[in-house]
Amino acid sequence: MAGSRLELVFGDTPPKGRLLLIGAGAASDLDRFDPARTQVVQRLFPEFAALKARGLAPVTAPEGDFDAAVVFLPRARTEARARIAQAAAHLAPGASLWVDGQKTDGVDSVLKEVRALAPVDGIQSRAHGKIFRVTLPEPGWLPADWAAQDHQAAPGFVTRPGVFSADGPDPASVALAAHLPDKLPTRMVDLGAGWGWLSAQVLTHPGVEALHLVEADAVALDCARRNVTDPRARFHWADALDFRLSEPVNGVVMNPPFHDGRAADPRLGAGFIRAAAGLLTGAGRLWMVANRHLPYEQALREHFGDVAEIGGDTRFKILTATGARRPGAKAAKGRRA
Repeated sequence: MAGSRLELVFGDTPPKGRLLLIGAGAASDLDRFDPARTQVVQRLFPEFAALKARGLAPVTAPEGDFDAAVVFLPRARTEARARIAQAAAHLAPGASLWVDGQKTDGVDSVLKEVRALAPVDGIQSRAHGKIFRVTLPEPGWLPADWAAQDHQAAPGFVTRPGVFSADGPDPASVALAAHLPDKLPTRMVDLGAGWGWLSAQVLTHPGVEALHLVEADAVALDCARRNVTDPRARFHWADALDFRLSEPVNGVVMNPPFHDGRAADPRLGAGFIRAAAGLLTGAGRLWMVANRHLPYEQALREHFGDVAEIGGDTRFKILTATGARRPGAKAAKGRRA
């Protein structure tokens, strides 16, 4: 785990001065660092909230200059490079930048790349991962394309490294958009809106007066703000699993995630279904897309009175549900999906 490798490097004597931690999560071993001298950058809302609960003051982007930094590697190579470039931009030449990651997240490849660009030492291995130190050369040591840059994922839509489906609209979202009815309800929510492609399609339908985009990734939501400029759009940086509004809505669309790290976890989608039921009026309707093999029908029937499959193919199924029940209400038999 990351904490054990931090212990190998720092022990109980963290570096002096201001320390920047990019990508640290609530489970990271951060107790050894002085909160007054440490800035944690975390873009995912659930992790951000958990870090705050630990007494830290996380931010979504670095603020100021630092004496040293630790980058925690993500799975995506482009985002890993962007995090290293982001940290380096806030350090002076000669400063130490540690890079920590699991082998399954490509730490060995990143080590090889960085070693060709700058002095590397202090390599430590533990718990199926590595941590190493880079002594920063003069500015310009990193290739320019390592820095986070806009990518045109579709005409009129930009994305950034690390956001879901950054290269283009997710095929599941495309399938869902194709099965939406011509006219949609007045008040709607897109749970897990990402960079806004599905929301933009929703806003082309007559009937919509307000659409709430709910997204946990601050970078994806920033892209959505740039991509969806319709004044009916409302943006919420929040965890979809516990998102609530002061008044219920009468329509929800969603393409829920189904992976926790590398492992498939249908409980995530079931949590989205539960959240959607809590947002909708009894007469409101949910439209969602899921991979064909995922068993979401049971969760839908637990929270809705009427469930049906309205389309799909060998990869995806398009499901709709209405008759949202209050928590604790007894499930009734709905139509077979």
